[in-house]
Amino acid sequence: PRHEQGRAAAEKALSEDELRSLHTSCRLELSDHIEDCLRQLADRFPGFQYETLVGEEGWGAKITRDDIVRSPGRGFQNMYSRLQLVVSPFSDAHIVALTAKGTIHNKETVSRNHFQYLSQVDMESFRDLIDLWILEYVEQYAAVA
Repeated sequence: PRHEQGRAAAEKALSEDELRSLHTSCRLELSDHIEDCLRQLADRFPGFQYETLVGEEGWGAKITRDDIVRSPGRGFQNMYSRLQLVVSPFSDAHIVALTAKGTIHNKETVSRNHFQYLSQVDMESFRDLIDLWILEYVEQYAAVA
């Protein structure tokens, strides 16, 4: 359709090197925001450990926590919680992709993906989404803990 033709024309207007450079700029800004937010969360919720992520999957950060809980009739049980947000590496799809995975007490509670085409990227909406996903996780964690 017409929208796809317009997007393809916009991408052709940007060279591969320009798209790669734009992705790098977006990735740096988003991963810095992720790191700041998760570092603050780890500081405010004792027991969470912060870790910066850099690898084949992308760039971002995660927080993790292990709790040992005594359950009636079950003895002691290890309860694992984590929240991880990662910006994916540059690809031929010419997108900026954000992935969030969260677990609270051994149960996966968050599994989200969002992407935007580099030719139409809106960094403010990405930052707002990161804030929202982290806030939702914190609310879920606080309700269980």
